[in-house]
Amino acid sequence: MAAQRNSTSHQAQSSAFQESRRHFLKVAAACSTVTLPYWSWSSRTMANETLAKNDRPRVGCIGNGGMGRGDANNAKRYGDIVANCDVDRSHAERLNEQIAGGKSEIYEDYRKLLDRNDIDLVTISTPDHWHTRIAIAALKAGKDVYCQKPLTLTIDEGKMLRNVVKETGRVLQVGTQQRSENANRFLTAVALCQEGRIGKIKRVTIAIGGAPTGGPFPVEEVPNGLNWEMWLGQAPKVDYRRQRGHHDFRWWYEYSGGKMTDWGAHHVDIAQWAIGMDQSGPESVEVVEVDHPVKLNQGRPGRDDSFNTATRFTVRCRFANGVEMLIKNNASDLGFDNGIMFEGDKGRFFVNRGKLTGAPVEALGETPIAQDIFVKLRKGKRLDNHMGNFMECCRDGGLPVSDVYSHHRALTTCHLANIAIRLGRDLKWNPGSEQIMGDEEANAWQSREQRSGYEIEA
Repeated sequence: MAAQRNSTSHQAQSSAFQESRRHFLKVAAACSTVTLPYWSWSSRTMANETLAKNDRPRVGCIGNGGMGRGDANNAKRYGDIVANCDVDRSHAERLNEQIAGGKSEIYEDYRKLLDRNDIDLVTISTPDHWHTRIAIAALKAGKDVYCQKPLTLTIDEGKMLRNVVKETGRVLQVGTQQRSENANRFLTAVALCQEGRIGKIKRVTIAIGGAPTGGPFPVEEVPNGLNWEMWLGQAPKVDYRRQRGHHDFRWWYEYSGGKMTDWGAHHVDIAQWAIGMDQSGPESVEVVEVDHPVKLNQGRPGRDDSFNTATRFTVRCRFANGVEMLIKNNASDLGFDNGIMFEGDKGRFFVNRGKLTGAPVEALGETPIAQDIFVKLRKGKRLDNHMGNFMECCRDGGLPVSDVYSHHRALTTCHLANIAIRLGRDLKWNPGSEQIMGDEEANAWQSREQRSGYEIEA
Protein backbone atom coordinates (compact mmCIF):
# COMPACT_ATOMS: atom_id res chain seq x y z
CA MET A 1 0.00 0.00 0.00
CA ALA A 2 1.10 3.58 -0.48
CA ALA A 3 2.82 5.15 2.50
CA GLN A 4 0.49 7.06 4.81
CA ARG A 5 1.32 10.48 6.23
CA ASN A 6 1.22 10.79 10.00
CA SER A 7 2.37 13.47 12.43
CA THR A 8 4.03 10.92 14.72
CA SER A 9 7.79 10.79 14.10
CA HIS A 10 9.40 7.72 12.57
CA GLN A 11 11.53 7.27 15.69
CA ALA A 12 8.49 7.33 17.98
CA GLN A 13 6.65 4.89 15.71
CA SER A 14 9.58 2.49 15.77
CA SER A 15 9.89 2.68 19.56
CA ALA A 16 6.16 2.14 20.04
CA PHE A 17 6.19 -0.77 17.65
CA GLN A 18 9.07 -2.46 19.48
CA GLU A 19 7.31 -2.01 22.85
CA SER A 20 4.08 -3.39 21.38
CA ARG A 21 5.88 -6.30 19.78
CA ARG A 22 7.52 -7.26 23.08
CA HIS A 23 4.10 -7.11 24.70
CA PHE A 24 2.61 -9.32 21.98
CA LEU A 25 5.32 -11.92 22.56
CA LYS A 26 4.67 -11.92 26.32
CA VAL A 27 0.94 -12.42 25.72
CA ALA A 28 1.57 -15.21 23.22
CA ALA A 29 3.90 -16.98 25.65
CA ALA A 30 1.33 -16.74 28.42
CA CYS A 31 -1.43 -18.17 26.24
CA SER A 32 0.44 -21.10 24.74
CA THR A 33 3.62 -23.09 25.14
CA VAL A 34 3.58 -24.78 21.74
CA THR A 35 3.59 -23.57 18.16
CA LEU A 36 1.59 -26.31 16.48
CA PRO A 37 -1.06 -28.29 18.35
CA TYR A 38 -1.05 -32.07 18.42
CA TRP A 39 -4.36 -33.62 19.34
CA SER A 40 -6.67 -36.51 18.68
CA TRP A 41 -9.59 -35.76 16.43
CA SER A 42 -11.62 -38.38 18.28
CA SER A 43 -12.41 -35.68 20.87
CA ARG A 44 -15.29 -34.37 18.75
CA THR A 45 -17.96 -36.20 16.81
CA MET A 46 -19.21 -35.90 13.26
CA ALA A 47 -22.92 -35.46 12.58
CA ASN A 48 -23.60 -39.19 12.70
CA GLU A 49 -20.38 -40.91 13.69
CA THR A 50 -17.32 -40.58 15.88
CA LEU A 51 -14.19 -39.32 14.18
CA ALA A 52 -11.59 -41.97 13.60
CA LYS A 53 -8.66 -41.79 16.00
CA ASN A 54 -6.27 -39.73 13.95
CA ASP A 55 -3.90 -37.04 15.13
CA ARG A 56 -4.25 -35.12 11.87
CA PRO A 57 -7.62 -34.14 10.40
CA ARG A 58 -8.46 -35.00 6.81
CA VAL A 59 -9.02 -31.89 4.75
CA GLY A 60 -10.96 -31.17 1.57
CA CYS A 61 -10.14 -27.94 -0.29
CA ILE A 62 -12.92 -26.38 -2.37
CA GLY A 63 -11.79 -23.58 -4.68
CA ASN A 64 -8.16 -24.04 -5.71
CA GLY A 65 -7.12 -20.67 -7.15
CA GLY A 66 -4.66 -18.27 -5.52
CA MET A 67 -6.47 -17.88 -2.19
CA GLY A 68 -7.39 -21.55 -2.28
CA ARG A 69 -3.76 -22.61 -2.58
CA GLY A 70 -2.86 -20.27 0.26
CA ASP A 71 -5.56 -21.71 2.52
CA ALA A 72 -4.58 -25.26 1.57
CA ASN A 73 -0.95 -24.55 2.36
CA ASN A 74 -1.94 -23.22 5.80
CA ALA A 75 -4.24 -26.19 6.47
CA LYS A 76 -1.47 -28.58 5.46
CA ARG A 77 0.49 -27.58 8.58
CA TYR A 78 -2.20 -29.23 10.70
CA GLY A 79 -3.91 -31.84 8.53
CA ASP A 80 -3.72 -34.06 5.46
CA ILE A 81 -5.28 -32.84 2.21
CA VAL A 82 -7.09 -35.86 0.83
CA ALA A 83 -9.41 -34.15 -1.68
CA ASN A 84 -9.64 -30.91 -3.62
CA CYS A 85 -12.24 -29.44 -5.92
CA ASP A 86 -12.44 -26.73 -8.57
CA VAL A 87 -14.53 -26.08 -11.68
CA ASP A 88 -11.23 -25.25 -13.40
CA ARG A 89 -9.29 -28.48 -13.82
CA SER A 90 -5.97 -26.65 -14.11
CA HIS A 91 -6.43 -25.07 -10.69
CA ALA A 92 -7.27 -28.42 -9.10
CA GLU A 93 -4.28 -30.15 -10.69
CA ARG A 94 -1.91 -27.39 -9.61
CA LEU A 95 -3.01 -27.57 -5.97
CA ASN A 96 -2.78 -31.34 -5.95
CA GLU A 97 0.72 -31.30 -7.39
CA GLN A 98 2.19 -28.31 -5.56
CA ILE A 99 0.59 -28.63 -2.12
CA ALA A 100 -0.96 -32.09 -1.70
CA GLY A 101 2.00 -33.92 -3.16
CA GLY A 102 -0.15 -35.62 -5.80
CA LYS A 103 -2.03 -37.55 -3.08
CA SER A 104 -5.33 -35.65 -3.22
CA GLU A 105 -8.35 -36.88 -5.17
CA ILE A 106 -9.64 -34.25 -7.58
CA TYR A 107 -13.31 -33.31 -8.03
CA GLU A 108 -15.16 -30.82 -10.22
CA ASP A 109 -18.39 -30.96 -8.20
CA TYR A 110 -18.04 -30.02 -4.52
CA ARG A 111 -21.02 -32.21 -3.60
CA LYS A 112 -19.04 -35.34 -4.40
CA LEU A 113 -16.25 -34.20 -2.10
CA LEU A 114 -18.75 -33.51 0.70
CA ASP A 115 -20.23 -37.00 0.27
CA ARG A 116 -17.00 -38.47 1.62
CA ASN A 117 -17.39 -39.50 5.26
CA ASP A 118 -13.64 -39.58 5.82
CA ILE A 119 -13.24 -35.79 5.43
CA ASP A 120 -13.28 -33.89 8.73
CA LEU A 121 -13.14 -30.29 7.55
CA VAL A 122 -13.08 -28.18 4.40
CA THR A 123 -11.65 -24.90 3.21
CA ILE A 124 -13.85 -22.84 0.87
CA SER A 125 -11.96 -20.38 -1.31
CA THR A 126 -14.28 -19.92 -4.28
CA PRO A 127 -15.55 -16.61 -5.70
CA ASP A 128 -17.91 -14.90 -3.26
CA HIS A 129 -21.22 -15.89 -4.84
CA TRP A 130 -20.55 -19.58 -4.12
CA HIS A 131 -19.52 -19.24 -0.45
CA THR A 132 -22.89 -19.58 1.26
CA ARG A 133 -24.30 -22.48 -0.76
CA ILE A 134 -21.17 -24.59 -0.32
CA ALA A 135 -20.72 -23.67 3.35
CA ILE A 136 -24.29 -24.66 4.20
CA ALA A 137 -23.91 -27.97 2.40
CA ALA A 138 -20.60 -28.65 4.18
CA LEU A 139 -21.98 -27.84 7.63
CA LYS A 140 -24.98 -30.09 7.03
CA ALA A 141 -22.62 -32.84 5.89
CA GLY A 142 -20.95 -32.71 9.32
CA LYS A 143 -17.81 -30.85 8.26
CA ASP A 144 -16.16 -27.96 10.04
CA VAL A 145 -15.61 -25.04 7.66
CA TYR A 146 -12.92 -22.44 7.04
CA CYS A 147 -14.43 -20.03 4.49
CA GLN A 148 -12.82 -17.07 2.82
CA LYS A 149 -14.32 -13.63 3.27
CA PRO A 150 -16.69 -12.11 2.47
CA LEU A 151 -18.78 -14.97 3.76
CA THR A 152 -21.92 -13.88 1.90
CA LEU A 153 -23.23 -12.10 -1.18
CA THR A 154 -26.40 -10.84 0.55
CA ILE A 155 -27.72 -10.08 4.04
CA ASP A 156 -30.18 -12.98 3.89
CA GLU A 157 -27.34 -15.42 3.22
CA GLY A 158 -25.76 -14.37 6.52
CA LYS A 159 -29.00 -15.04 8.36
CA MET A 160 -29.22 -18.50 6.78
CA LEU A 161 -25.64 -19.41 7.66
CA ARG A 162 -26.07 -18.19 11.22
CA ASN A 163 -29.06 -20.52 11.62
CA VAL A 164 -27.29 -23.52 10.07
CA VAL A 165 -24.27 -23.11 12.37
CA LYS A 166 -26.65 -23.13 15.36
CA GLU A 167 -28.51 -26.16 14.04
CA THR A 168 -25.45 -28.26 13.21
CA GLY A 169 -23.09 -27.24 16.00
CA ARG A 170 -20.18 -27.24 13.56
CA VAL A 171 -17.31 -24.75 13.55
CA LEU A 172 -17.28 -21.97 10.95
CA GLN A 173 -14.23 -19.71 10.78
CA VAL A 174 -14.29 -16.75 8.38
CA GLY A 175 -10.99 -15.85 6.72
CA THR A 176 -10.78 -12.33 8.18
CA GLN A 177 -7.24 -12.96 9.37
CA GLN A 178 -6.74 -9.44 10.71
CA ARG A 179 -8.34 -10.77 13.92
CA SER A 180 -5.34 -13.10 14.38
CA GLU A 181 -2.34 -11.92 12.42
CA ASN A 182 -0.46 -8.79 11.25
CA ALA A 183 1.59 -8.72 14.49
CA ASN A 184 -1.72 -8.45 16.40
CA ARG A 185 -1.94 -4.75 15.52
CA PHE A 186 -5.68 -4.97 14.97
CA LEU A 187 -6.25 -6.96 18.16
CA THR A 188 -4.36 -4.23 20.01
CA ALA A 189 -6.46 -1.56 18.28
CA VAL A 190 -9.64 -3.25 19.51
CA ALA A 191 -8.23 -3.47 23.02
CA LEU A 192 -7.20 0.21 23.00
CA CYS A 193 -10.76 1.21 22.14
CA GLN A 194 -12.46 -1.14 24.56
CA GLU A 195 -10.15 -0.12 27.43
CA GLY A 196 -11.08 3.52 26.86
CA ARG A 197 -7.57 4.63 25.93
CA ILE A 198 -9.01 7.35 23.64
CA GLY A 199 -12.05 8.04 25.78
CA LYS A 200 -15.54 7.92 24.28
CA ILE A 201 -15.22 7.07 20.62
CA LYS A 202 -16.81 9.66 18.35
CA ARG A 203 -15.75 8.75 14.84
CA VAL A 204 -14.13 5.92 12.88
CA THR A 205 -12.81 6.58 9.38
CA ILE A 206 -12.13 3.58 7.15
CA ALA A 207 -10.32 3.74 3.79
CA ILE A 208 -10.52 0.64 1.60
CA GLY A 209 -9.66 1.73 -1.96
CA GLY A 210 -11.89 1.88 -5.00
CA ALA A 211 -12.64 -0.60 -7.76
CA PRO A 212 -10.91 -0.32 -11.14
CA THR A 213 -12.60 0.68 -14.37
CA GLY A 214 -12.48 -1.61 -17.38
CA GLY A 215 -14.34 -2.63 -20.49
CA PRO A 216 -16.01 -3.22 -22.77
CA PHE A 217 -14.46 -6.70 -22.74
CA PRO A 218 -14.89 -9.10 -25.67
CA VAL A 219 -16.66 -12.45 -25.57
CA GLU A 220 -14.16 -15.31 -25.69
CA GLU A 221 -14.18 -19.07 -25.98
CA VAL A 222 -14.43 -20.85 -22.66
CA PRO A 223 -10.97 -22.27 -21.83
CA ASN A 224 -10.51 -26.03 -21.90
CA GLY A 225 -11.08 -27.55 -18.49
CA LEU A 226 -13.29 -24.72 -17.16
CA ASN A 227 -16.94 -25.48 -16.40
CA TRP A 228 -18.27 -21.95 -17.00
CA GLU A 229 -21.86 -22.99 -16.38
CA MET A 230 -21.02 -24.15 -12.85
CA TRP A 231 -18.63 -21.25 -12.23
CA LEU A 232 -21.60 -18.90 -12.75
CA GLY A 233 -23.79 -20.89 -10.36
CA GLN A 234 -26.63 -18.77 -8.97
CA ALA A 235 -25.54 -15.72 -11.01
CA PRO A 236 -27.21 -14.86 -14.34
CA LYS A 237 -26.21 -16.83 -17.41
CA VAL A 238 -23.83 -14.73 -19.53
CA ASP A 239 -21.20 -15.28 -22.21
CA TYR A 240 -17.67 -15.97 -21.06
CA ARG A 241 -15.41 -12.96 -20.77
CA ARG A 242 -12.05 -13.58 -19.17
CA GLN A 243 -12.41 -10.49 -16.97
CA ARG A 244 -15.62 -11.85 -15.43
CA GLY A 245 -13.76 -14.93 -14.22
CA HIS A 246 -11.07 -15.98 -11.79
CA HIS A 247 -8.99 -12.88 -11.22
CA ASP A 248 -11.43 -9.98 -11.67
CA PHE A 249 -14.71 -11.32 -10.28
CA ARG A 250 -14.68 -8.78 -7.43
CA TRP A 251 -15.48 -5.90 -9.79
CA TRP A 252 -18.87 -7.32 -10.82
CA TYR A 253 -21.92 -6.97 -8.58
CA GLU A 254 -23.17 -10.30 -9.91
CA TYR A 255 -20.39 -12.15 -8.05
CA SER A 256 -19.15 -9.80 -5.33
CA GLY A 257 -19.44 -6.30 -3.90
CA GLY A 258 -16.30 -4.51 -5.01
CA LYS A 259 -13.99 -3.03 -2.41
CA MET A 260 -16.90 -2.63 0.00
CA THR A 261 -17.02 -6.39 0.63
CA ASP A 262 -13.34 -6.98 -0.14
CA TRP A 263 -11.27 -4.70 2.12
CA GLY A 264 -14.49 -3.58 3.77
CA ALA A 265 -15.02 -7.10 5.10
CA HIS A 266 -11.71 -6.71 6.94
CA HIS A 267 -11.73 -3.12 8.18
CA VAL A 268 -15.44 -2.72 8.96
CA ASP A 269 -15.20 -5.97 10.93
CA ILE A 270 -12.37 -4.61 13.09
CA ALA A 271 -14.08 -1.24 13.52
CA GLN A 272 -17.42 -2.69 14.69
CA TRP A 273 -15.59 -5.04 17.05
CA ALA A 274 -13.63 -2.13 18.52
CA ILE A 275 -16.68 0.09 19.11
CA GLY A 276 -18.69 -2.76 20.65
CA MET A 277 -21.13 -3.12 17.74
CA ASP A 278 -19.98 -6.54 16.52
CA GLN A 279 -23.30 -8.08 17.57
CA SER A 280 -25.40 -5.20 16.24
CA GLY A 281 -25.24 -2.76 13.36
CA PRO A 282 -25.83 0.80 12.19
CA GLU A 283 -29.14 2.59 12.51
CA SER A 284 -28.63 4.62 9.36
CA VAL A 285 -26.53 4.51 6.20
CA GLU A 286 -26.04 7.77 4.30
CA VAL A 287 -24.57 8.13 0.82
CA VAL A 288 -22.22 11.12 0.78
CA GLU A 289 -20.72 10.53 -2.67
CA VAL A 290 -20.42 7.69 -5.17
CA ASP A 291 -19.23 7.00 -8.72
CA HIS A 292 -19.82 3.86 -10.77
CA PRO A 293 -17.95 2.97 -13.97
CA VAL A 294 -21.20 2.12 -15.79
CA LYS A 295 -24.69 3.56 -15.50
CA LEU A 296 -26.99 1.70 -13.15
CA ASN A 297 -30.69 1.24 -13.82
CA GLN A 298 -32.57 0.91 -10.49
CA GLY A 299 -29.33 -0.34 -9.00
CA ARG A 300 -28.56 -2.85 -11.75
CA PRO A 301 -25.79 -2.51 -14.34
CA GLY A 302 -27.06 -1.54 -17.77
CA ARG A 303 -24.43 -3.62 -19.59
CA ASP A 304 -22.67 -6.93 -19.04
CA ASP A 305 -19.31 -6.25 -20.71
CA SER A 306 -17.67 -3.86 -18.22
CA PHE A 307 -16.70 -3.70 -14.54
CA ASN A 308 -19.62 -2.28 -12.57
CA THR A 309 -18.74 -1.91 -8.84
CA ALA A 310 -18.24 1.55 -7.32
CA THR A 311 -14.93 3.27 -8.03
CA ARG A 312 -15.32 6.20 -5.61
CA PHE A 313 -17.55 6.43 -2.55
CA THR A 314 -18.10 7.85 0.91
CA VAL A 315 -20.76 6.29 3.12
CA ARG A 316 -21.64 7.51 6.62
CA CYS A 317 -23.02 4.96 9.10
CA ARG A 318 -24.41 5.98 12.49
CA PHE A 319 -24.68 3.57 15.42
CA ALA A 320 -26.92 3.59 18.48
CA ASN A 321 -23.93 4.27 20.75
CA GLY A 322 -23.32 7.58 18.97
CA VAL A 323 -20.34 6.51 16.87
CA GLU A 324 -20.13 7.79 13.30
CA MET A 325 -18.37 5.48 10.83
CA LEU A 326 -17.17 6.79 7.48
CA ILE A 327 -16.34 4.17 4.83
CA LYS A 328 -14.37 5.74 1.99
CA ASN A 329 -12.36 4.67 -0.99
CA ASN A 330 -9.67 7.13 0.12
CA ALA A 331 -9.03 9.16 3.27
CA SER A 332 -6.45 11.53 1.79
CA ASP A 333 -7.78 14.31 4.04
CA LEU A 334 -6.45 12.29 6.99
CA GLY A 335 -3.31 11.12 5.21
CA PHE A 336 -4.04 7.47 4.35
CA ASP A 337 -5.51 5.37 1.57
CA ASN A 338 -5.97 2.08 3.45
CA GLY A 339 -6.59 1.56 7.14
CA ILE A 340 -8.68 2.69 10.11
CA MET A 341 -8.54 5.92 12.12
CA PHE A 342 -10.22 5.80 15.54
CA GLU A 343 -11.06 9.19 17.11
CA GLY A 344 -12.27 9.69 20.68
CA ASP A 345 -12.70 12.63 23.01
CA LYS A 346 -9.26 11.91 24.51
CA GLY A 347 -7.19 11.19 21.43
CA ARG A 348 -6.91 9.17 18.26
CA PHE A 349 -4.78 6.48 16.64
CA PHE A 350 -4.38 4.75 13.27
CA VAL A 351 -3.98 1.11 12.30
CA ASN A 352 -3.46 -0.85 9.11
CA ARG A 353 -1.54 -4.00 8.23
CA GLY A 354 1.76 -2.15 8.24
CA LYS A 355 1.59 0.01 11.35
CA LEU A 356 -0.16 1.04 14.53
CA THR A 357 0.55 4.68 15.43
CA GLY A 358 -0.58 7.50 17.69
CA ALA A 359 -0.15 8.72 21.25
CA PRO A 360 -2.15 5.84 22.82
CA VAL A 361 0.19 3.40 21.09
CA GLU A 362 3.28 5.21 22.34
CA ALA A 363 1.86 4.97 25.87
CA LEU A 364 1.77 1.16 25.72
CA GLY A 365 5.38 1.04 26.88
CA GLU A 366 4.42 2.49 30.27
CA THR A 367 0.86 1.15 30.57
CA PRO A 368 0.60 -2.08 28.56
CA ILE A 369 -2.70 -3.77 27.91
CA ALA A 370 -3.50 -6.48 30.42
CA GLN A 371 -3.02 -9.97 29.09
CA ASP A 372 -6.50 -11.07 30.10
CA ILE A 373 -7.96 -8.51 27.66
CA PHE A 374 -6.30 -10.34 24.77
CA VAL A 375 -7.47 -13.70 26.09
CA LYS A 376 -11.03 -12.39 26.35
CA LEU A 377 -10.94 -11.00 22.81
CA ARG A 378 -9.71 -14.40 21.62
CA LYS A 379 -12.64 -16.09 23.42
CA GLY A 380 -10.28 -17.89 25.75
CA LYS A 381 -8.05 -19.18 22.96
CA ARG A 382 -4.30 -18.67 22.74
CA LEU A 383 -2.75 -16.15 20.37
CA ASP A 384 -2.20 -18.12 17.18
CA ASN A 385 -2.44 -17.70 13.43
CA HIS A 386 -5.92 -17.72 11.91
CA MET A 387 -5.86 -21.30 10.64
CA GLY A 388 -4.40 -22.44 13.95
CA ASN A 389 -7.31 -20.83 15.79
CA PHE A 390 -9.73 -22.66 13.49
CA MET A 391 -8.03 -25.98 14.11
CA GLU A 392 -8.07 -25.46 17.87
CA CYS A 393 -11.82 -24.77 17.73
CA CYS A 394 -12.38 -27.86 15.57
CA ARG A 395 -10.75 -29.83 18.35
CA ASP A 396 -12.79 -28.46 21.27
CA GLY A 397 -15.91 -27.04 19.60
CA GLY A 398 -15.36 -23.47 20.80
CA LEU A 399 -16.21 -20.35 18.82
CA PRO A 400 -13.43 -19.22 16.47
CA VAL A 401 -12.08 -15.71 16.67
CA SER A 402 -13.93 -14.78 13.46
CA ASP A 403 -17.30 -16.43 13.96
CA VAL A 404 -20.40 -16.32 11.77
CA TYR A 405 -22.32 -14.10 14.21
CA SER A 406 -19.92 -11.15 14.33
CA HIS A 407 -18.98 -11.47 10.67
CA HIS A 408 -22.62 -11.43 9.59
CA ARG A 409 -23.15 -8.20 11.51
CA ALA A 410 -20.06 -6.48 10.06
CA LEU A 411 -20.82 -7.66 6.55
CA THR A 412 -24.42 -6.50 6.91
CA THR A 413 -23.00 -2.98 7.22
CA CYS A 414 -21.04 -3.52 4.00
CA HIS A 415 -24.07 -4.94 2.18
CA LEU A 416 -26.25 -2.04 3.39
CA ALA A 417 -23.62 0.41 2.14
CA ASN A 418 -23.67 -1.26 -1.27
CA ILE A 419 -27.47 -1.24 -1.41
CA ALA A 420 -27.44 2.47 -0.56
CA ILE A 421 -24.83 3.41 -3.15
CA ARG A 422 -26.47 1.26 -5.84
CA LEU A 423 -29.92 2.73 -5.26
CA GLY A 424 -28.47 6.18 -4.63
CA ARG A 425 -30.32 6.93 -1.41
CA ASP A 426 -29.98 6.81 2.37
CA LEU A 427 -31.31 3.89 4.42
CA LYS A 428 -32.72 3.41 7.91
CA TRP A 429 -31.85 0.05 9.44
CA ASN A 430 -33.27 -1.71 12.49
CA PRO A 431 -30.44 -3.85 13.93
CA GLY A 432 -32.89 -5.75 16.13
CA SER A 433 -35.32 -6.91 13.45
CA GLU A 434 -32.62 -6.74 10.74
CA GLN A 435 -34.91 -4.88 8.37
CA ILE A 436 -34.61 -1.72 6.28
CA MET A 437 -37.34 0.60 7.49
CA GLY A 438 -39.71 2.56 5.26
CA ASP A 439 -38.23 1.37 1.95
CA GLU A 440 -39.65 -1.91 0.68
CA GLU A 441 -37.69 -1.75 -2.57
CA ALA A 442 -34.39 -1.48 -0.70
CA ASN A 443 -35.48 -4.12 1.81
CA ALA A 444 -36.03 -6.59 -1.04
CA TRP A 445 -32.31 -6.29 -1.80
CA GLN A 446 -31.50 -8.35 1.28
CA SER A 447 -31.69 -11.31 -1.12
CA ARG A 448 -31.10 -11.82 -4.83
CA GLU A 449 -32.76 -13.81 -7.54
CA GLN A 450 -30.93 -17.11 -7.98
CA ARG A 451 -30.65 -19.07 -11.20
CA SER A 452 -32.71 -22.24 -11.31
CA GLY A 453 -30.76 -25.28 -10.13
CA TYR A 454 -28.31 -23.27 -8.04
CA GLU A 455 -30.58 -21.94 -5.31
CA ILE A 456 -29.24 -21.90 -1.77
CA GLU A 457 -30.99 -24.52 0.33
CA ALA A 458 -30.96 -23.77 4.04
